[in-house]
Amino acid sequence: MGERIVHTGEGHRRRLREKFLKSGLGGFHDYEVIELLLTLGTPRKDCKQQAKEALKRFKTFQGVIEAPVEELQKIKGIGPHNVFGIKFVQAVAERYLQKKLINREVISSSKDLFNYLYFSMRDKDRERFMVIFLNAQNRIIAVETLFEGTLTASSVYPREVVKVVLRHNAAAVVLVHNHPSGEPRPSNDDKVITRELVHACRTIGVLVHDHLIIGDNTYFSFADHGYIAEMNREYEARIHRANL
Repeated sequence: MGERIVHTGEGHRRRLREKFLKSGLGGFHDYEVIELLLTLGTPRKDCKQQAKEALKRFKTFQGVIEAPVEELQKIKGIGPHNVFGIKFVQAVAERYLQKKLINREVISSSKDLFNYLYFSMRDKDRERFMVIFLNAQNRIIAVETLFEGTLTASSVYPREVVKVVLRHNAAAVVLVHNHPSGEPRPSNDDKVITRELVHACRTIGVLVHDHLIIGDNTYFSFADHGYIAEMNREYEARIHRANL
């Protein structure tokens, strides 16, 4: 029986794996982490040069992890199999952060909440509209992305939001979306969407605690700026007039 042919990069990758198991990622360069991720889908291929090129093109480790598949594949030597490791780890990290939130009180877990939202929504080239569902104790019971694309008052449907709120039997919600521009200040459409959702949720006895807009390492809170309280007053005044 012939001897097994050892690929030239196999020993290098084995050393990287052993290094990680011994001391974690502390001693790793960013390109070495990316290299290991690229080899998950093609274990016999040397991916060091592709990892360095990806880091050069997307500037940061985060930029590589969050880069669209089609952009990653523009780098010579990166194909569908290589991309698997990067996108799989990104999805695992997002699910891990989301699961950390479940059954936690939204106020006490505000740092974890922002970490999750920032990871899952920053640097996106499309807007995503998410809803965080809370029980009567203000503990998080679910997080869902309901709409994607350019968010306007005509593309976010209160009826659909209400339907999902009822499915989760939520007592309250926090609305969240991102601004790909990095500037979190709300547009007129953002204000219209928020008002419609605050009023729609009130009709089924559910409170909107806040609407957060995620920007570049910052966010805008509708509650902190008094908008949510004002919209609730508008709803109550409307109901009062209807009952006269």
